Order: sequence, then C-alpha cells, then structure tokens
Amino acid sequence: MPNIVVTATGPREAIPYTASIQSRGGQAKVLTPKSFISAEDSFISASGLLLCGGYDLEPSLYGEEPKIEIEETFRARDDMELALLKYAISCEIPVLGICRGMQLINVAFGGKLLQDIPNHRDPLDQDDQKPLLHSTYVSPGSRLGAIIGAGAIYRVNSLHHQGLKEAQRAPSLLASAYSPDDGIIEALESPDYPLLIGVQCHPEREKEVPKSFLKLFDWLINWAEFYQRGSL
Repeated sequence: MPNIVVTATGPREAIPYTASIQSRGGQAKVLTPKSFISAEDSFISASGLLLCGGYDLEPSLYGEEPKIEIEETFRARDDMELALLKYAISCEIPVLGICRGMQLINVAFGGKLLQDIPNHRDPLDQDDQKPLLHSTYVSPGSRLGAIIGAGAIYRVNSLHHQGLKEAQRAPSLLASAYSPDDGIIEALESPDYPLLIGVQCHPEREKEVPKSFLKLFDWLINWAEFYQRGSL
C-alpha cells in the first residue's frame, strides 16, 4: 500500500486530502512544519507527494513585495514544501499539487503569481458551504487530459484569490488547463518531468468537481505504488 506525504500547516487542514487518498487504497503521512526534519527523512517509507492548499506564498519567493494586503503567509511551510518538491523530483517521486500546491510548483520552477484575482472566490465561503464554480478547459495532448479527459470544458470549484496567467507561468512548465473566461491557468505540468501535475481547483472536495477529476488521486497512488515496487 503506497504511502503519500501530505503537506499542511496543521493536521486538521490535511483531513479532506488524506480521506481522498485513503478511500482509494493509499496511506497518508501528514507532514507539517512542526514535524518536518528533512526532505530525505520525510520520504522514508513514502513514495508520493501531495502539496495541499492553504496559506498564500511569501511574495519574496518570486522576487516581489506584497502588492496588496495578502492573506497570512507561513514561510516555514513554504520552505518545507520547496525542499520536499526538489527532493521528490530528484528521486522521480510522483507529485500532485492542489491550489496553493500548483502555485508553489510554478514558483519553484521560476514563475510568479498574481497576488490577487477578483471574482474567483466568494469572500463568505466557508468549508461547509458551496463555493463559486467556474469553467475550466483541459488541453488536448496534455497529461492531465490523458487522465481526466481533454478537449472539454468542466465546471470546478473556485477557492483561491491568487493564481497565474501566461505572463507569470514558469517558462519550463506547460499550462494544461485554463479558464476560458479570464485566462487564469488551471493546471500545470512539466514536459521534462512526467510525474508532476498541479491543478488550481480542489478535487479533495469531491462533490464540487466532476468525477473525472478524482482520477488525479488514482494517478498519484498508482505511480507511488510503482515507485515503491521499484525501490524494494
């Protein structure tokens, strides 16, 4: 049974992500800045990485000062996840980034972020309420498209106020989905590292996305199991 490192600021934040992994036959190893020792230590008995949603990234990581009164940042978590991502790629461990996780992938590869995007999240949204929905187009020929289906427009949840467009995209990454309404990039992948996918929506909120998006968890678990078998 593959074990997936799940990053979060605190254990409670990780609950919906671990539930999606465990319901599909995987195990979850929750890692927080408080429990983090080193990237190498984190992947002992683990063979996958899930970068979860959460706090805004520290703007200095992409060479900017705060342009607005951004939400609270947590630099210790930024540093932890950047170290984990770097190690995972060096060891060819599969990585799935969700919301903040996708944004962190973009920054790690040299991209930037839009520090505030209007109309992408209801300011009154809470975890137990239904969020705004928006359209996402998945590009044909992308790895994401091979997993969930390409050339289609999906309706997904919208729980972010930061993100990126083409001008902020890391040059070495490809946009595999975008919002046809405003051009916000909704998914990223790497042509050089096939085991890396980031999505802007929150598929762990399983009732708020098309069922095909839940295949992302199967993708992560299956590749983690493949990696685990190869390392035995």
